[in-house]
Amino acid sequence: MGTSADQSTASTGTRGSAGSSTMAATVNMMDLELMRDPFGGYSRMREQAPLVRGSFFGQGTPIWLVTRYDDVKMVLGDTRFVNNPASVPGLAIENIREKEIEARGIPKEYAQYVLDSVLDADGADHIRLRKLVSRTFTARRVAELRPRVEEITEDLLDRLAGTAEGGVVELMEHFAYPLPITVICELVGIPEEDRTQWREWGKALVTLQSGGMATALRDMITHIHELIERRRVAPTDDLLTGLIRTHDEDGDRLGDTEMVTLVLTLVLAGHETTAHLIGNGTAALLTHPDQLDLLRKDPGQLPRAVHELMRWCGPVQATRLRYAAEDVEIGGMPVRKGEAVLAVLVGANYDPREFDHPERLDITREPDGRRENHVGFGHGLHYCLGAALARQEGEVAFGALLRRFPGLALGVDPSELRRQPMPGSWRLATLPLRL
Repeated sequence: MGTSADQSTASTGTRGSAGSSTMAATVNMMDLELMRDPFGGYSRMREQAPLVRGSFFGQGTPIWLVTRYDDVKMVLGDTRFVNNPASVPGLAIENIREKEIEARGIPKEYAQYVLDSVLDADGADHIRLRKLVSRTFTARRVAELRPRVEEITEDLLDRLAGTAEGGVVELMEHFAYPLPITVICELVGIPEEDRTQWREWGKALVTLQSGGMATALRDMITHIHELIERRRVAPTDDLLTGLIRTHDEDGDRLGDTEMVTLVLTLVLAGHETTAHLIGNGTAALLTHPDQLDLLRKDPGQLPRAVHELMRWCGPVQATRLRYAAEDVEIGGMPVRKGEAVLAVLVGANYDPREFDHPERLDITREPDGRRENHVGFGHGLHYCLGAALARQEGEVAFGALLRRFPGLALGVDPSELRRQPMPGSWRLATLPLRL
């Protein structure tokens, strides 16, 4: 193995230490301490038991939290677990996400666009929807996009120094977000003049402010409907035009609501995760100088580094809820038909049963740049559709940043980095840097 580095307490606290603390009977995922240190918190749960009772927002139906590597992969890869509670045969199961969305003040006429996406579909419906867009994200298609990703990256970095205030630039606003949102919007067909607004809508959706979420969702859906009508009049060579053609030729393959929901899901999922991979990864490298030096000396390590950063500080720390479609065991513990299960990716990615010294950032950990044993992008049928694109954007972004700015450094002490308090996510609010 190459050089490795323990997580510094100044950056995010000592990571992944199982410790001996006793967990509460039911874990509130909104607990501030757990959101501050999910690495240690979920590691303690993992060593306590294969399954731990948890809850969203500290209320409502209890769920099972799954934190061990083998168990997480089993849940994500086993068709006995479904994403839509309506797919559980013979039972009327409460949809926990529906209650959550209702609690955030989102009207029912808009909630369907959030609840009925490709991420929530099971079986034949999931396969049908995924096939409609999967060709856009094949390895070959993504490789063809690389020159354009590099061009966008260089253009953003050309302008980055000009955004400095007091010698400090804000990387999230001026690079980490603009890169992936430009790429995905070009692919889908969102006009350039609308992309700043999509960034604002995206920010509103990931806050916990119910009024802002409802307004942003309404405006996005209205915008997509208007864009569809414009594309029908003036088609172009983009994913949206292809979806419109499929819908108009065969409405059974793609319905009205499904088309809007696909666009909404692709644009949001296609930039949020990558933006925070770039932000988290940059902060991680700058607080681990041995790993940074290793990558500067050997840029050929970039594919491995991106894998390790997705494991060590990936922005998505838990999946969508799954529901047991029949009685099943996880790690020797029973889960009853209809019960909700949450696969905790951060617990799996820090499981010492799978990773040696998982608390250490080690960009040489992966044996090559292709094999992926972490679960930062998920696993199974719902494995992240855009994972290849996200990895490529990460490789290009980190490589260009380090090449263009050899003196790159944090603009504040690591302990002053602010994060967005979001259960199941690890996101920087800002990333001040000195170039």
